[in-house]
Amino acid sequence: MVSRIAVVYYSATGNVHATAQSIAEGAAEAGADVRLLRVAETAPAHAVDRNADWRAHLDATAQLPLATLDDLVWADGYAVGTPTRFGNVAAQLKSYLDTTGGIWEAGHLAGKPFTAFTSTGERHGGQESTLLSLYNVAYHWGSVILPTGYVDYDIIHAAGGNPYGLSNVSGDGEPTKDQLRAAHFQGGRLARVAAALAPLRAA
Repeated sequence: MVSRIAVVYYSATGNVHATAQSIAEGAAEAGADVRLLRVAETAPAHAVDRNADWRAHLDATAQLPLATLDDLVWADGYAVGTPTRFGNVAAQLKSYLDTTGGIWEAGHLAGKPFTAFTSTGERHGGQESTLLSLYNVAYHWGSVILPTGYVDYDIIHAAGGNPYGLSNVSGDGEPTKDQLRAAHFQGGRLARVAAALAPLRAA
């Protein structure tokens, strides 16, 4: 079975976007139908314009489709990503997630695998707390949490060894080749698990 994967993310300056792309590529390579979707920027223009990298990334990705609730209903599995904001989910992504009550209540999100990814400015800037915050959403949705774990120890260890989810340190620059390799691996894993779970949901 071909699974349907929604990679939904918010990225300010591009690190989370790069991870999202690698997840999407890994899922597609595993045979999934993939939608790479950003959430809307809700920060005021004057705040964005104070950071040249933020403005440049927002302009560079303006053509990417915005995530809708229909995308979540359509998908068999989710990869959800955000930069860390004070050890928690960025407001832009949280605003989108807060609109999912209706489709959650209708049961459209249950039984689907959910993996999370993040980026922090510092090595101890709240990666794990942000990932766990995202998984709180999955608990309420009734989704199946799919952490990176150490399923392939060498790949995850080389990427920084975070078993909770994919992560990188934006203060060190763009995601490394090892981190993008881990994202690609996790995307493929998400696609395969989603395909395996879909018939069980149908039953």
